[in-house]
Amino acid sequence: MTTGTAARHLYLVRHGEALPDGSGLTERGRRQATLLGRRLRDVPLAAVHHGPSARAQQTAQLIAGQSDNLPLHVSEAAGDHVPYVPGREELPADAAGHYLQFLDGATAEERERGPVLAREAVDRFTGPVGGGEDRHELVVTHNFLVAWLVRDAMRAPKWRWLGLNHCNAALTVIRYAPGRAPSVLVANDMSHLPAELRWTGVPAESRV
Repeated sequence: MTTGTAARHLYLVRHGEALPDGSGLTERGRRQATLLGRRLRDVPLAAVHHGPSARAQQTAQLIAGQSDNLPLHVSEAAGDHVPYVPGREELPADAAGHYLQFLDGATAEERERGPVLAREAVDRFTGPVGGGEDRHELVVTHNFLVAWLVRDAMRAPKWRWLGLNHCNAALTVIRYAPGRAPSVLVANDMSHLPAELRWTGVPAESRV
């Protein structure tokens, strides 16, 4: 019988490029997801979790289609939500106006429900695992949640998810080992994509 705890490798992916109405993926988005699936097909993934939106679901299906018998699990916690809305006093003085304006469109429901789902995502997807064997899991989600989980892994202030931009179908990997702080092994990596499919989904000033 295997006991104890082991490392979790969490693979985080923002969905592929979406149609303007959010109803699914563009052709470029489908190509992005397929190429990412090819990159991940040698990873011993135990499961693929994805948010309920069509763009996240389609991305997860295309990734899973490049491997054999990968189970898909829909999770509201992996959805598109605002994880935390800081007060002005929490923010750097030179950036407070920009961030508060960005968040101004969040509804009262989003401000209340988002942090609940963010806590659920941390509880469900992070930390070492039981059973004594390392576990690899993929979460296909949205930019805000990738940023929130990176912030959490770095033990950064809650507001610091703001300003962390992730491209469509880019890969971030976090390792949670017993007795150690989380390690961000890979962040916003697009090496599986050709040049014409990179840097979609982020502002021009965030590109290098």
